[in-house]
Amino acid sequence: MSQHDYNTGDFFLSERSLPQLLSQGGYTLYSRHAEATIGVDQPNLDFTNCQTQRNLSENGRNQAHTYGETLRRLNIPIMTPVVASPFCRTRETAAIAFGEGSVYVDPFWVDVYNLSFNVTPAQQQTILHRVQSILETQPQPGTNGVIIAHSFPANIGLGPIPDMGTVVIRPRGQGNGYEVVAHVEIEEMANWGV
Repeated sequence: MSQHDYNTGDFFLSERSLPQLLSQGGYTLYSRHAEATIGVDQPNLDFTNCQTQRNLSENGRNQAHTYGETLRRLNIPIMTPVVASPFCRTRETAAIAFGEGSVYVDPFWVDVYNLSFNVTPAQQQTILHRVQSILETQPQPGTNGVIIAHSFPANIGLGPIPDMGTVVIRPRGQGNGYEVVAHVEIEEMANWGV
């Protein structure tokens, strides 16, 4: 297993100690949905009709299962409900990982998806300001928040995120920003504690 060091700003954190840190709570796990290669996002996309959008592949379903199972195996406390974008692929990722009844669908995350398309600079600024406000909000004590949504464009927000990749964020509280602690791919996460 390769060894990664994560810069948390104050100290370096090894791959082995990241799960220990998360077990104490206080972080937000911002994750891109699992692999979605079935179908295409149609111009007439309807969030209630999965046939109008890209959906999870079998590998994607396995990634989502691994994600949730790894967090449970390591006793990493998760604040529920977890948040998901309205797309079928994000809702399904969250439901497979955490259970259907543990998912709250927040339509705001469609705006993050839209950052990859034609948005004006003013719209982009408004979306990123809202992202900052959400990511600087601390989860309930002793838990970690989870958001299952979308990748960002290069050099915008959290930047590109691979399928089922996770950005570990330390919220500093409302108005105080947040700190990116680590970028973790699902393959790395699956090896935590192994």
